[in-house]
Amino acid sequence: PIEQEGTYPLPEAQIDRFLFKLKVDYPTREEERLIAENNAHPEFFPQAMTVASLEDITAARKMVDKIYMDPKLLEYVLDIVFATRPKHHTELSERQQSARLSELVPLIQYGASPRATISLVLAAKALAFMEGRAYVIPQDVKDVAHDVLRHRIMLSYEAEAENMSADDLITKILEELKTP
Repeated sequence: PIEQEGTYPLPEAQIDRFLFKLKVDYPTREEERLIAENNAHPEFFPQAMTVASLEDITAARKMVDKIYMDPKLLEYVLDIVFATRPKHHTELSERQQSARLSELVPLIQYGASPRATISLVLAAKALAFMEGRAYVIPQDVKDVAHDVLRHRIMLSYEAEAENMSADDLITKILEELKTP
């Protein structure tokens, strides 16, 4: 419709379908100089080359699917996601019952969905694959947690008043939970 020109924020249900929300900073001065020089002379653009076939990508995806994740690590992933849900702190695993997460409850309007659990597992497996391992380690989960979760957590007005970001909240959760 004509009256809906422009761009609008996506609803939470659609945002949740994205695997990551990556933060990309500005390029350095030297990087930006190269960008400007290359765009001023398009004849010098490097030609795109095929680096992987569709079969290569399909095979890599199948290999990622086979990356092993220990059941204790899956429980850790569940604990991370459940810690983002104010009403589900009582459902943390036995290992995490002593975590001091109750102070975070007023800071969260709503937490990450089950899609976040799936995404955290898949992203950790992909990172393990890229690191050349056939298994996931706890650091893989920690390394992808912010990118996987930051767009899936809605902070409360209280958190916003304290200038807290979703990244701050995720960091606090990771610091509080015991690593397997």
